Amino acid sequence: MKNKKKHRNYTLSLLLILITLLIAGGVTVWALRNGNKPAAPADVFSDETTSEASEESSSPESEEEQSTEPSETSDSSEETSEESSEEESEPEPEPTMAETMLSEMTLREKLCQLIIVMPHQITGVSNQTQAGETSRQALENYPVCGFIEDATNMVSQDQVTQMNENLQSYSKIPLLITLDEEGGRVARLMANCGTTWFNSMLSYKDQGPEVARSNAATIASDILSCGFNIDLAPVADVWSNPENSVIGDRAYSDDFDQAAELVAAAVQGFHDGGTACTIKHFPGHGDTSADSHLGAVYVYKSLEDIKANELKPFKAGIEAGADCVMIGHLIITDVEDTPALFSHTLVTDLLRGELGFDGVIMTDSLQMQAMSDYYSSGEVAVMALQAGVDILLCPMDLDETLSSLEAAIDSGELTEERIDESVLRILSLKEKLGLLG
Repeated sequence: MKNKKKHRNYTLSLLLILITLLIAGGVTVWALRNGNKPAAPADVFSDETTSEASEESSSPESEEEQSTEPSETSDSSEETSEESSEEESEPEPEPTMAETMLSEMTLREKLCQLIIVMPHQITGVSNQTQAGETSRQALENYPVCGFIEDATNMVSQDQVTQMNENLQSYSKIPLLITLDEEGGRVARLMANCGTTWFNSMLSYKDQGPEVARSNAATIASDILSCGFNIDLAPVADVWSNPENSVIGDRAYSDDFDQAAELVAAAVQGFHDGGTACTIKHFPGHGDTSADSHLGAVYVYKSLEDIKANELKPFKAGIEAGADCVMIGHLIITDVEDTPALFSHTLVTDLLRGELGFDGVIMTDSLQMQAMSDYYSSGEVAVMALQAGVDILLCPMDLDETLSSLEAAIDSGELTEERIDESVLRILSLKEKLGLLG
């Protein structure tokens, strides 16, 4: 009996060992299937082995976490690469008509585009009222920016219209055709061809901006019907000096703030009527007592005073969308002792920089004695371009002007890139007016 009992106990011990081994094996298989090394049961493995197993079981998780970080970086790099690729693959904008035309122009054509002349300056025909073969040949030799016409070129509306249509048809590069049509004592078409009459702008000063806008729209419509596409108006000078006769009632007001409001309205009116316009005579001719038609004119105000007052109408006109600004033959003594059109400080730093004007800048007529008595045509052309001017209006000697500009480019005083800047502004204005399309 004792042996039987002993044998039974031995058998039970073997069964317990077998069951324990089976349990441990099952745990191991389950753990391996789930990618981890299992912790051993306490009654089979030592505490040290259990600790090692525990540490090893945690390592795959750490490796998985580490492996995801490069993956995120890789995704970010791919996104950046895709964005960069998209930016690089974006097509460049199509060149404007002005840019295309500029790229196809010769240097002589570019230089001629910087100049507006009276018709007789290239045709040799005084008091010209028609445009025929002589004009066609002249435009081939001198592909100028455009023409300015006065009473000597005007007989009737039909005559002026026909002449301007012919001039446009003869020109390879479309023309700006302009005039001084302000109203009152400066009225070319009104006085000679019977278009809508307006008194001097000062007489309307208290009738408000709507009247100023309406007047300008009518003037623009009238000149457009006769083949003009830009007016050398409105006057942005303020009649602040009663002794000033050259401006006087040509101004919109004798008050700076009122003038600013009316000039801005006039700019909008010219656009309503379908033409471009020019605000003049920067930086302000209203507080002078001399006439630049007859000689040098000085402005003795400080630049800060000019900015605070005289520039108000110019700033308002620019903000309203003025296409051109005309520089007066004025010597601002607080800036330098040369006329404003030669001053980089006034033309580029002030007008383009501080006032933000990006349109066309032109001179006043270069046949005025404020210019002709002191400077040659070549000197005027080079110094004006160096200061930042775009258009030379009626130079005294056209051939000298062109040869001096060519020589300045050869010597490095001017660059062709600088010429291109001005020509592109001029062509862009022509494109805006629908002349290039």
